Amino acid sequence: MKSMGKRWVRWAFLGILVVFAGMQAVRPERINPPVKAEFTLAAQYEVPGEVMAILERSCGDCHSNRTRWPWYSHVAPASWLLADHVKDGRRHFNIDDFTEEMSLKDVCQEIRVGSMPLMNYLLLHPGAKLAGSEIQTVCAWTSGAKAK
Repeated sequence: MKSMGKRWVRWAFLGILVVFAGMQAVRPERINPPVKAEFTLAAQYEVPGEVMAILERSCGDCHSNRTRWPWYSHVAPASWLLADHVKDGRRHFNIDDFTEEMSLKDVCQEIRVGSMPLMNYLLLHPGAKLAGSEIQTVCAWTSGAKAK
């Protein structure tokens, strides 16, 4: 009877291993589109260096065209989640491809309530966590941002 249990565990493990290996065949697109200087946030608004440094450190991986794709972005299912987060992040706010539909006020609101950066991102990138003073700096800038 014990051997039947061991056999079942072995087959279950083998099945999980085969499914995991098969998942690796589905590769999401992980690209960084070229940055065109005239479309960047800095080209359209006066962005103080301190604010840009905060945005790049805490938002840049998902909200720019300069995403750093870590090793786990090559392993499913994490690769699927990351590619989706980056695609969605770039659509809502992109430092390198900024459009007027992307509200700077929304940036302040998202970081003020703590919904950005995403908690699962902060678990792997604790350096992206915003201090209260950094949130104040970004929000002060967004409330008075001047277009060039």
